[in-house]
Amino acid sequence: MPKVRVNDIQLYYEVHGQGEPLLLIVGLGGSTRGWDMQIPTFSREYQVVAFDNRGSGLSDKPATRYTTRLFADDTAGLMDALGIASAHVYGQSMGGFIAQELALSYPQRVRTLVLGSTGCGGHQAVAASPGHLILMASLSTLSPEEAAEKNLSLLYSAEFIAHKREELIARSLTEAELRPPLHAYARQVQAALRHNTYDRLPQIRCPTLVISGSDDNVMPPENSSILAERIPNAELVVLPKAGHGYLVECTDESNAIVLDFLRRHRSGSID
Repeated sequence: MPKVRVNDIQLYYEVHGQGEPLLLIVGLGGSTRGWDMQIPTFSREYQVVAFDNRGSGLSDKPATRYTTRLFADDTAGLMDALGIASAHVYGQSMGGFIAQELALSYPQRVRTLVLGSTGCGGHQAVAASPGHLILMASLSTLSPEEAAEKNLSLLYSAEFIAHKREELIARSLTEAELRPPLHAYARQVQAALRHNTYDRLPQIRCPTLVISGSDDNVMPPENSSILAERIPNAELVVLPKAGHGYLVECTDESNAIVLDFLRRHRSGSID
């Protein structure tokens, strides 16, 4: 289990494949396991680096104040430790918050940016419905089994759940083995709530792809439209009938979309 000292913590990371670096940044409370349906595909063409943010997975969980800028600093520190000058960066959900901060604070480190089911934060963002917010807030207090069941409606479409319920619950329980303790999860939540890049988004100059599901109950797709409108020349893809968990629900389609974008912006490629 490789770890490296980054800022004030030990950060867990994985490296798969060879080629131009592709950095995967996971969302709230997640771990590298959240990318298990992307890593095998992406690592055929890229050197994929996935890691656990501070406060989750196998990384340290200090009882300090977390911010998305601090997460971005950790990410840049990991790149330094691994000798990666710049990389393609794919952030999903809160990982998309972190990816935005990385592109804004370290623009020379980000070759391309993929923002999945995420938003800009602040007053301009479109919040989930009150019912879904209450459900999200309750998950951290439930047992893994209860949380796995209730989380389905947040992440996936009803049709997908009907066909894949047992597989999805099993997947959730596997990921729950690395669920962060409440104190660390709460610090990640606070960091996400404080995130706001709306006014700075026009400063992002790298090629950017924004992708979301049309039926995202956690991060309504209007947030992706805001990102695509504010980031110069950003591309927007909305996956029909997909939820927040499009990485699982639309694995083949979303992976193909991301790979097409990355191939068009490889070093030396001609758009």
